[in-house]
Amino acid sequence: MAHAISSTSAHEDWFQEPTEPADKKYSVWLILFQFFFFIALLGPAIVGIGVKVTALQEAGAIGADGRAFNSALAVLGGFGAFFATVANVVFGRISDRTTGKWGRRRPWILVGTAIMTVGLAVMASGPTLMMATVGWSIAQLGANMALAPFIATIADQVPKFQRGKITALLGIAQNAGIVGGVYVASWFGSSLILMFVLPAVVAIVVAIVFCLVLPDQVLPAKPPRMTLRDWAETFWVNPAKYPDFSFAWWSRFLITFASFGFTTFRFAYMGHHLGVESADIPALIANTTLVYTGALMITAWIAGMLSDRLGRRKVFVWTSTTFFALGTFLLIHINSVAQYYLLEILLGAAYGVYIGVDLALVVDVLPNPDDAGKDLGVFNIANALPQTFAPMIGGIVLAATGGADGGDYTVWFTICAIACLVGALVIIPIKRSSKSTARPGRNPRFRPGFLFWVG
Repeated sequence: MAHAISSTSAHEDWFQEPTEPADKKYSVWLILFQFFFFIALLGPAIVGIGVKVTALQEAGAIGADGRAFNSALAVLGGFGAFFATVANVVFGRISDRTTGKWGRRRPWILVGTAIMTVGLAVMASGPTLMMATVGWSIAQLGANMALAPFIATIADQVPKFQRGKITALLGIAQNAGIVGGVYVASWFGSSLILMFVLPAVVAIVVAIVFCLVLPDQVLPAKPPRMTLRDWAETFWVNPAKYPDFSFAWWSRFLITFASFGFTTFRFAYMGHHLGVESADIPALIANTTLVYTGALMITAWIAGMLSDRLGRRKVFVWTSTTFFALGTFLLIHINSVAQYYLLEILLGAAYGVYIGVDLALVVDVLPNPDDAGKDLGVFNIANALPQTFAPMIGGIVLAATGGADGGDYTVWFTICAIACLVGALVIIPIKRSSKSTARPGRNPRFRPGFLFWVG
């Protein structure tokens, strides 16, 4: 495996956007890898970290009080988010410039998944918070080393008229993986090694099969060496030169901010605002997450198919983001668990439409097919930063406006809803996606029964 480092301005485009339907084996294993990969990554992320910190407390490696628990979570989460953000962008860029007969993306998908597995093993077995943090950082480094080139294969292999369907299935697979990861983690709760490592080993097997069926692109020549300026621009896409990409970036940032603005404080919200007993909150979160995910899976599939068939992206993205903003605002005004279940259906359905089309829109407006890995890495920053900013800003706002017990969410959820609404509005000026993405030779008008078209 050899990789080259280059300046994107020193050559003409090596690759053009695909125009033929994506290979069916590639499409099937793309979805399967997404599903098993996120089981391996998000089971530890959602459940395993808390279990690990509890184990460290029981072993006397950290303090036994709640403050020590929260501090350990902050350390693990902070370092993990840093390595995830940097690795996604850097290895997206490197994969764009990788030479060798095995292609641009394959080496990093396989190596990254293997490194993730090693990191999870270190985290599971580490006797101290420092070792657990090192392990989680390695895991996030490897995971995003794999994810950046993996997602870039969509730009490499999937034509515009299929992107809605494919990205919708990816979104469904990711969210199904979240639910699956939680259940797998609960099954192996008595063994940290099994909880952290076994799903990752399965992900390696699936990664091998995916790489075998992936018709990966091979660079025809070794690119010229990158300058320091080129490396600096790895984390940057010029918004003046590529405004459509910039608008899509800000939309993702703002809806993610709104989403994490709620989920970070969901446990406390259920106790303070809905009056649920603390012992009953975990089960309520699990049940409502299933409801949310069910609604999401249905609408994501329908939206992705509609988007491809009608040749439109923007209308799905801005309308779904608007409804998500409405649902976020309504969190202030409900006062029962039954109403919360209904609201989760609305939020899940809205977010399903969003994930069913948004990534397809982003791929449509990428600045250059040759740099898809780097540019999608930059786009992933819009996912990572709000996960840090939303809890931080939300804590400050709730400390100032949440009342004596911190249970008044009126101001904070209003801020989140407004941010989400702005995320809908910034989609409207995007121009490049206004061109039809419908498959050539097909009439994009609505016809009954088209939702199951797979061509």
